[in-house]
Amino acid sequence: MSSSTTTPLSRQPLTGVFATVPDPRHRRGRRHRLGTVLALAAVGVLAGCRTLLAVWEHARDLTPGQLRDLGLGQGRPLPSESTIRRTLQALDPDDLDARIASWMFTRTGTTGGRRVIAVDGKTMRGAKTNNSSSGDGDGGWAPHLISALDQETGAVFAQQRVRDKSSEIPALKDLLAPHDLYRRGGHR
Repeated sequence: MSSSTTTPLSRQPLTGVFATVPDPRHRRGRRHRLGTVLALAAVGVLAGCRTLLAVWEHARDLTPGQLRDLGLGQGRPLPSESTIRRTLQALDPDDLDARIASWMFTRTGTTGGRRVIAVDGKTMRGAKTNNSSSGDGDGGWAPHLISALDQETGAVFAQQRVRDKSSEIPALKDLLAPHDLYRRGGHR
């Protein structure tokens, strides 16, 4: 029996988590593994890409070794921008978010033997919903998010959309519920 304090999930690379995501696409006509498409999208976003076209352009600039590390075999063509877009649109966003959040949570640390988590809510600048019934005439309202950040690592391991600033505190319990906040050190 291993004496390691890490969990199997914490030793797994993010690409391993992507490999467990259920593929919503029809088997027939699939040219690229779902994990590869997700890895290319994640790397693009981490590199600062703001559009799916930019994600594809970033993937096009990766070296053969980097592409191989992300699951794209030698000589295999890159997924197109439209393939990346259609694949991401077909996913269950809540399921993907929960899988990535669980993986991120395995990378949280402790400070003085205690886990320190910062929770904050912010309204997304420059973003609007498609809700035109808001009555303000501008096509919708800016989404409000509440996030939980591990102070030791700076990793955001949970994030949830809430109605507005006044609904942050009631949403906190649901935001943190999937995570075992007391697993290290037994502190409450």
